[in-house]
Amino acid sequence: MEFRKFDNKYVVRLEKGEEVVESIKALCKENNIKLGRVSGIGATNKAVVGLFETANKEYHSKELVGDMEITNLAGNISEKDGEVYLHLHISLANPNYNVFGGHLNSAVISATSEIIIDVIEGSVGREFNEEIGLNLFKF
Repeated sequence: MEFRKFDNKYVVRLEKGEEVVESIKALCKENNIKLGRVSGIGATNKAVVGLFETANKEYHSKELVGDMEITNLAGNISEKDGEVYLHLHISLANPNYNVFGGHLNSAVISATSEIIIDVIEGSVGREFNEEIGLNLFKF
């Protein structure tokens, strides 16, 4: 991973073989980023995406393998229990131009990825909400 900081923005390039979620988490920890917005594009050949089933409050994950363009990576950075908490979604296009997406659990970069992190001053925590079944922003 290489990056450059401009005021409150980080311009990040991930290299082939790097994992997206862990790379962003590491950058946030090393640079004390507690709150922000993530956006990006790139290419992957292995990703795990999830879908939250509201009726039973469970995530269902699916592994996608093969050449895919990351047409959109979007999400936010917050904190839970004093640790970096990423909430990322991804859209992936396969060679047939079909697009799949969902909550991003992991993705390994197959060529490169270009990510922008907009840092917001301050911090917002997360707290598990029993009724919803998710970790929601805690203000």
